[in-house]
Amino acid sequence: MRKKTVLLLPLCVLAAAAVWAVAAGDAADPLVSLSYLNGAFTNTVDAEIDRRLDAAGSAWSPAPEVPPATAAGWTESCLKEGDLLLVNTGGSVLLLAGSGQVTYASGAVVDVTAGAELPSGGLLQPRHRYLVAEDTAASFLVTSKTAVADCQGVYSLNASPAVDYYAMASALKSLHLFQGSLTGYGQGFDLHAAPTRLQALIMFIRVLGEEQEALAWTGVHPFEDIQPGSQGEKYVGYAYERGYTNGYSATQFRPSNPVSAQQYTEFILRALGYSSAANTNLSDTLDRAQNAGVLTPGEAAMLQTDPFLRAELVYISYYALEATVPSSGRTLAETLMEKGVFTQWERDSAPQVASWRL
Repeated sequence: MRKKTVLLLPLCVLAAAAVWAVAAGDAADPLVSLSYLNGAFTNTVDAEIDRRLDAAGSAWSPAPEVPPATAAGWTESCLKEGDLLLVNTGGSVLLLAGSGQVTYASGAVVDVTAGAELPSGGLLQPRHRYLVAEDTAASFLVTSKTAVADCQGVYSLNASPAVDYYAMASALKSLHLFQGSLTGYGQGFDLHAAPTRLQALIMFIRVLGEEQEALAWTGVHPFEDIQPGSQGEKYVGYAYERGYTNGYSATQFRPSNPVSAQQYTEFILRALGYSSAANTNLSDTLDRAQNAGVLTPGEAAMLQTDPFLRAELVYISYYALEATVPSSGRTLAETLMEKGVFTQWERDSAPQVASWRL
């Protein structure tokens, strides 16, 4: 019965076409009678269908069942908090960055790297391979703001509505405002890592639309901890010469030190024209950013309490594009387009961010 159901439509078309070619008449007599359609024509089509079904029977085989998502090799996914990887028997998960938790009702999940079973509710360890055992359906939940995981086997993804930091990073990269590192996973965005002072300064100069000027810098600076001749020296020397930064001290910049939410937000306020390097009191930076429309109250509250990671640096930079530059009344995005940092087409075709602001 299934064989006839699958093959019925194409065979009907072929048989009808063959019979109609004989029965339809010519230009002088283009019409056939209703009695012919209901009688001889229909009987002939039925007979032709049965003949072709019988002839095709020995060669027919059902199409294989295709699961929703199958990865023969390792497939990388950039994830956000609340995303759920549903993995079936024989599937594997390898957490490259971030944190997660596994749950399952029955069966087992094996930590192949440690050689031990991971109980339901157990926390995932980075760079450990987890194998879903026989007769097991496991759920791997992302518990960090961002995560990167490799998956293999049969799995599916239930996406959460949480903030999509990876989409923001991809959008900024397409606008030439954010670049990845040499890390071989997660597009090199390293959103789980704390940004350094040098990384924050480079992002600030890009948001200003002055990266090319910085890379062309050839002056001098007082900082002894900046490697001479390096690309980082160009950014630091340019920013110091322009009065964008005073350094950590008179002779130290501390390029590898972590940057705080207040420090980076202050950079953005300076880029927009709401502050300057003369202001060294950052205790009210987040409040001033709210007043300037750069941050929402929810974002300021998050930055007050959460560790400041590259994910937050991306978040602030992405939404700063919508903020108004007071000197011109235009948005930062419009200002950067006027400077030629990116085009309107690049802006329109940048990856879309579906999540809402905090």
